[in-house]
Amino acid sequence: MSAPVIRVLREDWADPAVALPAYATGGAAGADIRANLPTEDRAAGLTLAPMERRIVPTGLRVEIPEGYEMQIRPRSGLALRHGLSLPNTPGTIDSDYRGPLGVLLVNFGAEPYTIGHGDRIAQAIVAPVVQAVYEVAGALGESQRGAGGFGSTGTK
Repeated sequence: MSAPVIRVLREDWADPAVALPAYATGGAAGADIRANLPTEDRAAGLTLAPMERRIVPTGLRVEIPEGYEMQIRPRSGLALRHGLSLPNTPGTIDSDYRGPLGVLLVNFGAEPYTIGHGDRIAQAIVAPVVQAVYEVAGALGESQRGAGGFGSTGTK
């Protein structure tokens, strides 16, 4: 099975010295995505106050093959050490989207956090997509769980 190819276009303003998404190790599931800040923000970075949300630019647009999606997920080290996460995790980039790739970050930490130009801010997972067909039914089949909702399968 060959790997899907994600075509990448840099925005005109983007710094070409910032690396494209890349896997840090041979066994990594996610490719690191980096902040590519506008010229006026590169020196100081972007500071997120506690509980502040902001879309951090990557300077990229992507073309994802039909039948795949790109999931944008938090980096565990940033979440653990600084409280940075994605409020809509995982974020989904559909195969037919061609706009700017921004990463919606939130600072759940107690202190402001500054994102530097070129910093790794998230990871991208490319996954196959199956589109289902939805149809109205008169009844649903029985299952062991039935209508049990949140917590209904126990705590241990």
